[in-house]
Amino acid sequence: MTSIRRGTRDEDSGVEVEMGADEWTQGKTLIRPADQLDLTEAELKEEITRILTANNPHAPQNIVRYSFKERAYRQTSVVDQLAVHFSLCGNLIFKDSDEGRRQSMRMSTIAAMIPTSSIVLDFDALDAELKEAEAEVFSFLLLQVAAPEEEEVRPRPVQERKLTNQFNFSERASQTYNNPVRDRACQMEPPPRATFSDTANQWEIYDAYVEELQKLEKSKEKEKQKAPVAKKEDKLRGRKLTSLESQSDDVTKVAKAAKIVERMVNQNTFDDIAQDFKYFEDTSDEYRDNMGTLLPLWKFQYDKAKRLAVTALSWSPKYKDLFAVSHGSYDFIKQSRGMLLLYSLKNPSFPEYIFNSESGIMCLDIHVDHPYLIVVGFYDGNVAIYNLKKPPSSQPGYRSTAKSGKHTDPVWQVKWQKDDMDNNLNFFSVSSDGRIVSWTLVKNELVHTDIIKLLVEGTTMEGPEGLQLTTIGTGSTLPGGAGGLVLIAFLSNLTEEYCSKSYSTQFLDIFHAHHMAVDAVSWNPFHAKVFISCSSDWTVKIWDHTIKTPMFIYDLNSAVGDVAWAPYSSTVFAAVTTDGKAHVFDLSVNKYEEICNQAVVAKKKNKITHVQFNAVYPIVIIGDDRGHVTCLKLSPNLRKMPKEKKGQEVQKGPEVEIAKLDKLLNLVREPAAKSSK
Repeated sequence: MTSIRRGTRDEDSGVEVEMGADEWTQGKTLIRPADQLDLTEAELKEEITRILTANNPHAPQNIVRYSFKERAYRQTSVVDQLAVHFSLCGNLIFKDSDEGRRQSMRMSTIAAMIPTSSIVLDFDALDAELKEAEAEVFSFLLLQVAAPEEEEVRPRPVQERKLTNQFNFSERASQTYNNPVRDRACQMEPPPRATFSDTANQWEIYDAYVEELQKLEKSKEKEKQKAPVAKKEDKLRGRKLTSLESQSDDVTKVAKAAKIVERMVNQNTFDDIAQDFKYFEDTSDEYRDNMGTLLPLWKFQYDKAKRLAVTALSWSPKYKDLFAVSHGSYDFIKQSRGMLLLYSLKNPSFPEYIFNSESGIMCLDIHVDHPYLIVVGFYDGNVAIYNLKKPPSSQPGYRSTAKSGKHTDPVWQVKWQKDDMDNNLNFFSVSSDGRIVSWTLVKNELVHTDIIKLLVEGTTMEGPEGLQLTTIGTGSTLPGGAGGLVLIAFLSNLTEEYCSKSYSTQFLDIFHAHHMAVDAVSWNPFHAKVFISCSSDWTVKIWDHTIKTPMFIYDLNSAVGDVAWAPYSSTVFAAVTTDGKAHVFDLSVNKYEEICNQAVVAKKKNKITHVQFNAVYPIVIIGDDRGHVTCLKLSPNLRKMPKEKKGQEVQKGPEVEIAKLDKLLNLVREPAAKSSK
């Protein structure tokens, strides 16, 4: 006979046990999982000790509570270390409750229904049932062995064995009982309290101010008594004290707070305008056929600057909401005082800085690297530099005099230049006396150097005793260009010339541009060869300095006061005319007409003098001859950018703007000029 061993499996432990004669004496065979790590004997014998502490690592260690006894905040030493990791709602109930009585009655009825004889277990019957089950299993195995080989045996589905945790390690831990934390508290008498109430009337407020004034007068008397001694000490130290210094200290304490409150009040007052400035976009531009509009926002005005014309505008290169305005007069018969004001978009009701001058200010420029330095040119021929870090009531830090080479006619343009070889600040100025002067800041004085003398060619005439006299050209504007080029506009012979800073006595070329006074000239911020000019002959012309004829000519039916390029596109510029209108052109949209023609000032008597674009926000500021500055927002059609196509990225940058403008200029260039390019 063939002996067959029967094997059984311990389901709980995941091991197989061989059934046979010695099945109770044989040990269990461990089954090793496939992904079990191979550990050395030293690693198996290594003991990993874990110590449990009663301290909670997440409990705060710096709890601060207020001590009424000491009247101060103190750090407490008692920290609650209890951390609840598991909580389970129990199901125990009281026996004396209604639910407990019902359950006890239910259990008693069930016990009464079950006979007592059935509770006794019959071990003989259980043993017989187990033997019958073993005989059935044995007979099934015999049939499987005796089955013929031809018959196909259906495979049984293999079930995954449950493997127990077979790592050979020992874990030793101890749990200690945490003592309950005691609450410490102290009782003391509460701090004294008192209820106070009073009424504030007009006379009580008046009495309070009178008392304050009396205190100030007493303090002034004490200062007067101490003044002789203080003056002696200050003379020894080389200083002089004034009574204004003590008063200024009191004002400066509230100056910053007052400015913040003033801005908050203005923000609430002009909230609708601020919302339009930030978020409003004119949706009707979609139906205007590429035409745009200018939305009026704020109007900046100062009472003491009334009837003084706006002679120059300039945005701060650092603070994009701050701009400077110079006030003077274009009526050369009636000349009066001048003012330099700085406004902020955050406070449209009052200037941030105010500087007064005895002569009218005709031009200004803000330094790029030092935005607190502003150079101005006066009607009397002087130039000066204002420092915003100093009090507004102070005089300019630098000012030219007759000894230091001031101009003899009004200064029409000033322009900061790069520092010289000795790192000294310097700037250029141009005047009606025909001189272009370079001014250098050396210590505490301005040192001048005559760069160019504007002489009109072919206008020599005979004077007394046969002397040959030359006519002096009167310079109007002095915009600096790329590559060291300086563009000069004449007033007398009504032409334009440009020269290089490297050659101080030589012009590179002359353009016979307009037949009336040239009011403004400006280089394109992207293209180094393109500039624009406007004149009182009603025209605006765009030039390529390598070609003597203008590329584009626009007639605006009125004298043009100023022109400015947009900082976001090489083909967009704005011009203002003396009839109170603003014109915006975009050459890439329409090469023949403006895309915006809008009246800015209501009165026909007002004349617009200057315009400037903001470098960040889509706004422009426009000044008139009444001393007002109007801020307007450009509609979406006036600042169109290339649309993004699916799967393509829109190229941006100076190279794209230069290529866009070159493409337009090639349409009007002559074939000879194109071949020379």
